[in-house]
Amino acid sequence: MSQMSRCDHTWMEKSFEYAEEAMRNGEVPVGCIIVYEDAVIANGRNEVNETKNATRHAEIVAIDNVLQWCREKGKDWREVFHKCSLYVTVEPCIMCSGAVRNVGIGRVVYGCANERFGGCGSVLNVHRDSLLQLGPQFECVQGLMSDRAVNLLKNFYKGENSNAPESKRKIKDMKL
Repeated sequence: MSQMSRCDHTWMEKSFEYAEEAMRNGEVPVGCIIVYEDAVIANGRNEVNETKNATRHAEIVAIDNVLQWCREKGKDWREVFHKCSLYVTVEPCIMCSGAVRNVGIGRVVYGCANERFGGCGSVLNVHRDSLLQLGPQFECVQGLMSDRAVNLLKNFYKGENSNAPESKRKIKDMKL
């Protein structure tokens, strides 16, 4: 596992901008960026509720944006992804870890662990499991700005989920 650098902190700060945007839009606050040759070429934030599509996690949105960037620049996406790092505020879920591995991203840096669905060690080791034939294994650097990521999630879950069916909405005690 590599050491974290000053650049890692800078890139993670940028990821939090997209997580906060997701929260303002009623989404679980997860944001990410993809960096290629020291430049951000794509970003993503959760868009599940907005699109009514359960696969529109931040990482999938960012991967789609890289594919579009490659088409526009006339670049081979396989070569580009191989040289990319993905920065995300929360550990990629199992689905997103599989997608990251499938496209061949070499390095993922994330904030807090995803104890329920994490695919980079919390639940499964999708990033390095040799039994999975998804693509090349990738490096994970965990815990960068994890307290900030946890606090953002806690703040989100304090509120009511306006996208939940009426019968499932929680009534919050508004005592101060």
